[in-house]
Amino acid sequence: MALITFSSLMHKDKTVYAVAGSRTQTVLSLAKEHHIPIDFGCGDGECGTCLVKVSSVDAKRSPMGGQLTEREIKVLRELGHISQAQIDKMYVDDLCPTQWRLACQMIVRDEDILVEYPSK
Repeated sequence: MALITFSSLMHKDKTVYAVAGSRTQTVLSLAKEHHIPIDFGCGDGECGTCLVKVSSVDAKRSPMGGQLTEREIKVLRELGHISQAQIDKMYVDDLCPTQWRLACQMIVRDEDILVEYPSK
C-alpha cells in the first residue's frame, strides 16, 4: 500500500491509501474517488489541465510513478516543464526526470508521495 498526500493552498491536506501495482489507478482516478478537487479537462493526457507537482515523501527515493507516457511528454514539453535532455536521460536511466506530471497519466506505484495541485 502506498500513502498519497494531496496538498493545495486552498484545501486541507488529505492522505489516502492507494493500491500499489494496480497498473490502472492514476493519481486523477484516486483523487476523484476521494473527492479531491484536482482540475482536469480531457482526462486523456492531451490538455495539461491536470498538471500536478509530485515528490517522494522519502528523501532517499527519487522515482515518482512510472515513466512518462508519450502523451505526457508531449504536453509537458509544450508547457515548458521538461527538456529534451531530461527526456533522453529518462530513457537511459529508466527514472522519471521531472516532478511535474499529468494526474490523468501518472500510475500510482508502491511509494509514498506528495501530490501538490493548484487551487481555484
